[in-house]
Amino acid sequence: MAVIGLDDTDSRTRGMCTTYVAVQVARALERGTTGTVERLLLIRLNPAVEFKTRGNAALAIHLEDADNGAAESGSLETLTETAYEVTRDVLGELAIVDDEQTNPGFVIAGHDPEETPKAVSKFASDAITSHLTIEDAMALADEHGYRHWGAGNGRGRIGAMAAVGAWTALEDWTYEYISYRNADRWGTDREVDLESVFAAAEQGYPTVWDTVDREEGETVCVPHTPGPILHGIRGDDREAVKAVANAIESEPVLERQLFVTNQGTDAHLGEGCEHSDGSLEGQVRPDGTLEGFDHVRDGHAYRLTGWVSSEPTTRRGGHVFFEFADSKSAADSSTTLTCAAFEPTKRFRDRVRALEVGDRLTVCGEVSDGTLKLEKFAVRALVTTERVTPTCPSCDRRMESAGRNQGYRCRDCDTSAETKVERPLERDLEIGWYEVPPCARRHIAKPLIRGGFDAPTHPER
Repeated sequence: MAVIGLDDTDSRTRGMCTTYVAVQVARALERGTTGTVERLLLIRLNPAVEFKTRGNAALAIHLEDADNGAAESGSLETLTETAYEVTRDVLGELAIVDDEQTNPGFVIAGHDPEETPKAVSKFASDAITSHLTIEDAMALADEHGYRHWGAGNGRGRIGAMAAVGAWTALEDWTYEYISYRNADRWGTDREVDLESVFAAAEQGYPTVWDTVDREEGETVCVPHTPGPILHGIRGDDREAVKAVANAIESEPVLERQLFVTNQGTDAHLGEGCEHSDGSLEGQVRPDGTLEGFDHVRDGHAYRLTGWVSSEPTTRRGGHVFFEFADSKSAADSSTTLTCAAFEPTKRFRDRVRALEVGDRLTVCGEVSDGTLKLEKFAVRALVTTERVTPTCPSCDRRMESAGRNQGYRCRDCDTSAETKVERPLERDLEIGWYEVPPCARRHIAKPLIRGGFDAPTHPER
């Protein structure tokens, strides 16, 4: 077998899509080699990488040699050599190389995906959670005898190497079934029947998720970019995503392709506290959360447990912010981190506004400019009482301050109280996980409906 990894063929402004390029490479490989394509992988890498396009996806093609005896017959070398030439030709034709921000690259590994060296698997894990260099990718490819190619500065070889190592680096897999448009329609409005999308989404849910956002009335599966994708259907079952796609009424579909992917898995959070050298950023609890925020860094995504330390505030633009501390009491010299729910997260902001100082949470999201962009949070413990000025037991009116450190008194009844009193606090939140709506969800973030969480869930649809 051979594994072909590729990345960075699209443009932020001019479209194209690396999934489409990968499909065309796969078709060309089956025409131009003795191999057959066993599967295509769509791997979402670290969403905080500066140079990414919208989804930061890298692709891998697993190519099976038809004679099934490549190693002995010498045809493996021929297969990889031909695959190199075919892939280079397709990328040369389709990659948007005249965009200075597009730097395509690919890597050819002449082995079974199951036989991926540990260092290559580790590279894939690091590319999903951290930051790597072109030099890292090229050195690792050379070390293992992989053929590789790049245009521009060749940055695409980073994602290509990660895609090669992903099969053994990851355990949780989902599916996306992508339908592509005819080339003469690229850049025009997509013709998709909304009623059929919502009906198909209802039929496929919950196995098929994030097809639509019911409350916002949006078709999440239909992109707004000028590229070749008509719609992409995501879910946990390959036949279910195909059924939903086939039920959507639309303009003509050029072709369709099933991808095995790490979308919807939270893979960017799983090792978010680990450096590529294996050292950890702070102490890690058994649940994988960090015990202290002083080592949190920009450009990484984390799962952190702590306490709300300031009242949520809504700022200009509708963004909601609060401070989050790694200790319950400020007297414990806690480190704080700003958390934010930005306007595109829509109704999720109401969940954030309902928080109170002292609530214990686990928060998940990417850190940028010292602020954690919330993707989801779990309520671990809620403040259920609040301290208020006491009421007079005689007239039932609120007492007034009797002076600094002198308690409270009712001037009319001459009653007094030494301190504030506690009363029950009604809360609009419950214990468990809350998430951003489908219209705001990152490709790699795990929807609550997939299950496997450590507390009750409150999924958004």
